[in-house]
Amino acid sequence: MEKKIRVRFAPSPTGPLHIGGVRTALFNYLFAKKHKGDFVLRIEDTDQNRYVEGAEDYIIDALNWCGIPFDEGPGKDGGFGPYRQSERKSIYTKYAQDLIEKGKAYYAFDTSEELDFHRKDHEAKGKTFIYNWHNRLKLNNSLSLTPEEVQKRITSGKDYVVRFLSPHDEKLILHDTIRGEIEIDTNILDDKVLFKSDGMPTYHLANIVDDHLMKISHVIRGEEWLPSLALHQQLYNAFGWEAPQFAHLPLIMKPVGKGKLSKRDGEKMGFPVFPLSWNESVGYREVGYFPEAVINFLALLGWNPGTEQELFSLEELVDAFSLERVNKSGARFDPEKTKWYNQHYLQKTEDKELGNLFRELLIAKKGMDFGKSDAYLQKVVSLIKERATFVSDFWELGSYFFEAPTAYNKKAVRKQWKENTPKIMGQLVSFIVDIDDFVSERIESSVKTWITEEGMSFGQVMAPLRLALVGDLKGPHLFYIMELIGKAESMERIQRAISSL
Repeated sequence: MEKKIRVRFAPSPTGPLHIGGVRTALFNYLFAKKHKGDFVLRIEDTDQNRYVEGAEDYIIDALNWCGIPFDEGPGKDGGFGPYRQSERKSIYTKYAQDLIEKGKAYYAFDTSEELDFHRKDHEAKGKTFIYNWHNRLKLNNSLSLTPEEVQKRITSGKDYVVRFLSPHDEKLILHDTIRGEIEIDTNILDDKVLFKSDGMPTYHLANIVDDHLMKISHVIRGEEWLPSLALHQQLYNAFGWEAPQFAHLPLIMKPVGKGKLSKRDGEKMGFPVFPLSWNESVGYREVGYFPEAVINFLALLGWNPGTEQELFSLEELVDAFSLERVNKSGARFDPEKTKWYNQHYLQKTEDKELGNLFRELLIAKKGMDFGKSDAYLQKVVSLIKERATFVSDFWELGSYFFEAPTAYNKKAVRKQWKENTPKIMGQLVSFIVDIDDFVSERIESSVKTWITEEGMSFGQVMAPLRLALVGDLKGPHLFYIMELIGKAESMERIQRAISSL
């Protein structure tokens, strides 16, 4: 029987979820869904000193907003819980003991002062202190002490840690789905701490035990965990367990310069690095990004579909995704490209939904929705959305549909508002008053006929008319604007421009 695909996203609740973390979650989700498997959320909170209140809820809210909810995790038990490592504390002691009994791990009683002394002593000699095969028998641990002395120290409550006994003079062959075969010389590895004196396991032990007990088939995680792969593979070997398949995702790089994308890059260049707002940092949701746009651009950071296609629905991503097409090298983050994605999704969104979002924005930002009907808002949105990247752009692009201009573009006035313009505009008001069917096509044909019959040029009328209605030389088709704001309002704005200018 084929092994069921089970993957996990295992963040630490130490703050908000960075978009690099969202991408890791996304790739896990896509892989699970492609293979009809399970996507598990596990909260790795063994480091209680770094725990941040509200971070776990933030992680769950972010995954839900992105449209990649977990199948199993806190509050969704699939029979492998609990899903917070702090609630699994009693499980790990047994496995640490197991390794000690098998001779794969040992007790170490070195104090932080003693270790600090060794580090400084090595530094003074131009060396690096590594706790492993070449010095472990000279240090303060159960390999150098008698069994009686070890037992005495444990019984008396002396602080200790459990360290992994890394092998000497061995070649370790590691397999990574993305990077291929990796060979490691075990002599350069240190004896990592697996269990701390506070009774909590370190990440290394807890994550191996949890992945095994939760039947995780594939570990898909960030490149920063690649240096830990040797230890993790050795732990599987030490326990006699079959290891999952590993895949280490490339880093998301800064838009400019070297290094990985950080919160500071976002602050400096004015783009979000978190899916949702956190304290002072604004998120993609609050800036006005569609979750589909965020998922689309993240999927293509480090993964290549093998075609020219750039726009994918979540279903298409699930269908197209494979770990074999994930790149080894880092993916450069492009803030402008993220906007391009959002613009595309905005154009695809139905006018009805955009109208509702615009109304919410008007109420939130302006404290009112101007009493306009849904049909009116939809019509406005249909006229201005082509030039928008975010719903928040709608006000700047179409405020004149709701409020008469209170100022006029000075440059446009100098160029278009001539000496005889007030007279022409006055005549236009007298003509408009008699147009009965005040719809765009009728207004346009009537006004253009009038211009021709009066022997004027279109330039003498159209630009000043737009200036009077909009306050600038921008906006969609002029006669659509007149139809929407209505005859009375159109006449009033022209009169106001005559008086003001």
